[in-house]
Amino acid sequence: MILHKESGKSRYVRGLFHRYLPLIYGVCLNYLKDADSAEEAVMQLFNHLLYKFADYDITAFRPWVYDYTKNYCLQLQEKEVDTVAIDPNEAVAEFDKIKELFESEDEKQTTFLADCLKELPQQQRASLNYFFKEKLSYAEIVDKSGYTLKHVKKYIQNGKHNLLICIEKNEV
Repeated sequence: MILHKESGKSRYVRGLFHRYLPLIYGVCLNYLKDADSAEEAVMQLFNHLLYKFADYDITAFRPWVYDYTKNYCLQLQEKEVDTVAIDPNEAVAEFDKIKELFESEDEKQTTFLADCLKELPQQQRASLNYFFKEKLSYAEIVDKSGYTLKHVKKYIQNGKHNLLICIEKNEV
């Protein structure tokens, strides 16, 4: 570490990294539960550390690299949870079904929508109303509701899902 800081040569970081590669890979595999994801994380960590290594004041490398790797993997897991794979065609059809209900002037459908919305948690109900009725963007919903962007996206996604369950259960 000292040699790298003094010379700026990356070979010293590479040496340390290769020495602790089994530890880093093991931590990644433990948290990510997939060999390909763990290998990708190890490569990303190496690239990141190669350029940022000198910025850190490290007294003991092993515990530091363990904690750094663990935190990096936890961040990857958090990003993965936020990303949901969906079939675009299915999502469009579901979106259209919900949009039709919100835009409908038919009293029966309006009553049905109100009944289904009552079953949703308040945050989901409010976010869906802002998004579909008032046609606000995510950013405008954040401003109006005080929720974070992450929460607004989650409330809308979960709200649409719960609303579809209600629609399918009661078949409008």
